[in-house]
Amino acid sequence: MRMRSGLIVALLVAATSLAGCNGFRNEGVNDDAWKEVRMQAHSSDGGIFGGDGILFGGKKSSNDDPGNSLGVNAFLWRSSLDTLSFMPLTQADPLGGVIITDWYQPPNGNGERFRATAYILGRQLRSEALRVAVYRQVMQGGQWVDSPVNPSTVTEIENRILAKAREMRAEVMGS
Repeated sequence: MRMRSGLIVALLVAATSLAGCNGFRNEGVNDDAWKEVRMQAHSSDGGIFGGDGILFGGKKSSNDDPGNSLGVNAFLWRSSLDTLSFMPLTQADPLGGVIITDWYQPPNGNGERFRATAYILGRQLRSEALRVAVYRQVMQGGQWVDSPVNPSTVTEIENRILAKAREMRAEVMGS
């Protein structure tokens, strides 16, 4: 069983690594919010989405950054989408900060499938602002049965999302 868990972790890590190599494109999710983040990084007033704007208004505090233009941190949002892009997307709510994937069967999954839900819980780029839940099912007797997920799998996915979000922030802030 331990070897099987290691295989699952390896497959998920490989898939998330490969997903990070290409740009995420999905017909149901557009890049308007991400473009707005980049524009705000180069704008002094923040436009209608930030600063004193009318949609997500309020005075900018000294710890605000361009990653805060959505209801949640835009860097965490985008990196979550990118990291989970190897799985089919079911729902993406940028204002509520929830990303839900459909079931994904790895090519060599041997009768198992996974789905994930990412919650972005805050506007700051911090580990406390991200929670990922991974669900696993195995085929038994012709039916899918819930099965436990190795907790290190969830931690690895969260760490990848956080690392990618920090890279994105550094890229936007440095340009």
